[in-house]
Amino acid sequence: MREPSGLYYPNRIARYFFLAMEDVMGKNGLNVVLSLAGLDAYIGHPPEDNLAGEFDFAAMAAIQEALEEMYGARGGRGMALRIGRASFSQGLRTFGALAGMNDAAFRALPRDARCRLGLMALANVYSSFSDQQSSFEEDQQCYRFIVQVSPMAWGRTSDKPVCHALVGSLQECMRWISNGYEYYVHESACRACGDEACIFTINKTPIGGGVRE
Repeated sequence: MREPSGLYYPNRIARYFFLAMEDVMGKNGLNVVLSLAGLDAYIGHPPEDNLAGEFDFAAMAAIQEALEEMYGARGGRGMALRIGRASFSQGLRTFGALAGMNDAAFRALPRDARCRLGLMALANVYSSFSDQQSSFEEDQQCYRFIVQVSPMAWGRTSDKPVCHALVGSLQECMRWISNGYEYYVHESACRACGDEACIFTINKTPIGGGVRE
């Protein structure tokens, strides 16, 4: 594994990611990925369920690379998307400000308002509990989720964006907060490609799903 970054996720967020990997790939698949990533110490011992900032961004980048080594570039991307979605649904949506967004009063807000507040809350969770400083902005057509230093891209160089797990988390956040609508999310800038930040662009018009409101 590459040199430590000195930037960290709290153990609990990393634990959600480990649980999601096991859910998507099975225990044997998880163990192979951890071994390929040089993280054998975590085999059978996922991060603790606490808020201590101890899971290094370099370890998360190594997991992303291991997924691509194991499944190929295209297969690794698809697997990372699924893992990102599962990590949000299994844990992140209960974190910080997101936890109150199942209340009936919040669910009664217009969908656009829920999407805006949900993305702002997710940015706040990452910025408050980890070294993944995140922010939110929008224009008439799109929301943009901006990550100053993405753990998925840490120390990586690529001709294409690499933060697929974060794309998956944002897809699932949008689906959950909008009552089942699917949104097109793509990483329009990535530090692995030489950009100053990782930017995730989300079209405001859903592409399907949802319930009548």
